[in-house]
Amino acid sequence: MTATVLTLSACGLSGSGEQQQAQPVTGEVKGQVSFQTWNLKSKFGDYFTGLIAEFEKQHPGAKVEWLDQPADGYADKLSADASAGTLPDILNLSPDLAYPLYQKKLLLDLDTAAPDAKKDYLPNAWQGYVMPSPDPAQRRNAAFPWYLNTGPNFYNKQLFSQNGLDPAKPPKTYDELKEQALRLAGASGGKVAMLGQTPGIEDFGLFGVPLMDEGGTRFTFNDAKGVQLVELYKAMYDAKALLPEALSATYTGSGAKFLAQQIALSSGSAYDLQKFRTDAPGLYNNIGITEPMTNTGKANMYLQGLSIAAQSKNKPTAIAFARFVTNAKNQLGFAKIVTVFPSTTGTLDDPFFTSEDGTDVGRVRVAAAKQLANAVNYTPVQLSDQMKTILRNEIANAMLGKQSAKQALDNAVAQCDKLLRPNG
Repeated sequence: MTATVLTLSACGLSGSGEQQQAQPVTGEVKGQVSFQTWNLKSKFGDYFTGLIAEFEKQHPGAKVEWLDQPADGYADKLSADASAGTLPDILNLSPDLAYPLYQKKLLLDLDTAAPDAKKDYLPNAWQGYVMPSPDPAQRRNAAFPWYLNTGPNFYNKQLFSQNGLDPAKPPKTYDELKEQALRLAGASGGKVAMLGQTPGIEDFGLFGVPLMDEGGTRFTFNDAKGVQLVELYKAMYDAKALLPEALSATYTGSGAKFLAQQIALSSGSAYDLQKFRTDAPGLYNNIGITEPMTNTGKANMYLQGLSIAAQSKNKPTAIAFARFVTNAKNQLGFAKIVTVFPSTTGTLDDPFFTSEDGTDVGRVRVAAAKQLANAVNYTPVQLSDQMKTILRNEIANAMLGKQSAKQALDNAVAQCDKLLRPNG
């Protein structure tokens, strides 16, 4: 399993030649379907083998072929299969991977195909797979939500106390972040930074910056609030409170720097906490856990879902199996063996997510579950890897003083809008 969010380029995809279905999908649950996951077989093979056996037992005429693709090259594999017309019946997709396929009419509109499904999932999880359109009537769902993730901020209590900060009072607001970061950098003589990355698009969302217009036709993160966020990071960078390596194209990321105790604060999840305990016990013993900073009151959420190929020859069985995998019982079972959270209505009320067990992992799990009640996937589905690189590079130039924060964001928006509308 990987937390990396890949982006599928729409270039080279060919439409299925058929229109989206105009009525619910009905029919017997029988025959064979293919089910493709993303880097899950090596660790969770027994779970899925058992799940498939249970489904086939409930539906004696059905057969599920399980395909699992490696994390590396998954987007390329999807693109190649889409072009060849060989997409599996059921596909494990993040929202950004679903978007270009849906735009090419290669995925079913599940609001129409399974109109009774929406009520079974958390509203914000279902909304995470609603594809943007200038026409509100065309904003339709492209996947059954599956597992979710979010997380707290971790901070190094030892680095805090060694550099004049109260380890019992981590920053709760962006103003507190800036103030404490400058104090930490000053006390350490610039040897310890608070942060190890420049702001990504989800940081703009958390800060309260409007990222796109309502129809998803243009980017809007260059407004006054977006400029304020970049200027806040610029002040930290100038004070050496933001790690200089973060501007490098070959940078390994803030997670690695936090693990090496070179920065004092980083976002993460319960999965990361387990990694700290295994790989860096010295750090683990000094870990502080706090809520992520947000001006909106809503944390960031990552989603995985199951989409149905529009060209599937056995849509009733494909839909039935996708809903079986993502039903409340099976999502709860999966969440108990993987560090993820269910997307089904009411499942987060299970004691597993509401009662701490005295461990740090349990504490993070309960805190994250509370956040997911109204968390948001801030990253627009239209934001490609190329666009992310543009934003990162423009912000880096602002950090280096080569241009103002306003100019950096204006440049990024102009380039991203051009990629969004290549023909006009």
